Amino acid sequence: MFIWPIFAPMTEKQTILTSSEKLFMRYGLKSVSMDDIARDLGMSKKTIYQFVQNKEVLIKEIVVARIEREMKIIEGIFEKGQSALEEILSIARFITKDLRDMSPKVLFDMQKYYRDIFQMIESFHNEFIYKTIKDNLVRGIEEGLYRKDINAEVIARLYVGKTVMLVDESAFSLREYHPDELFIQHIRYHIHGVASPKGIKLLEKYTKANEK
Repeated sequence: MFIWPIFAPMTEKQTILTSSEKLFMRYGLKSVSMDDIARDLGMSKKTIYQFVQNKEVLIKEIVVARIEREMKIIEGIFEKGQSALEEILSIARFITKDLRDMSPKVLFDMQKYYRDIFQMIESFHNEFIYKTIKDNLVRGIEEGLYRKDINAEVIARLYVGKTVMLVDESAFSLREYHPDELFIQHIRYHIHGVASPKGIKLLEKYTKANEK
């Protein structure tokens, strides 16, 4: 007699991941317990543990899914961008919106209590984001929107380094700064540092268009 293998229903697991992510993004990682998640979902912890071993595994799966989702969105932005400047501004708008939906405690909790998972985010920045920014810089130079005297590899590394610094509690206290405001200042600093006179004019055009 053939017995069909038992697979975890993806729809139910996805519901657990989605609901858990919303709670974590709103309240932080440390303050949300598995009991809180079970209560929010209206199911028992025993049911949740059929899909994830523990809270750390749950957080890891959420982070992996989030990274994959962000990669697809950023790749989509690059496919549609009419210029290097439009690309970087679109990415900035996406990340800023993403950060506004996130409790500042999330990244702090991850650094402190889930260091291995946080290293996945660092790898994402050091590899994917680095290449993304470098490619954008190369395109911008070719389009005349960025200065020709910049070194794309060096500037991309500096960009990634500054981005990581934004979530360093010793540099920017959560009590004084919100991540989205830090990122806005970071991206403005970056663009004005690399843009050519032609790029600045286009930036002003985009800025005025968004103000309407």
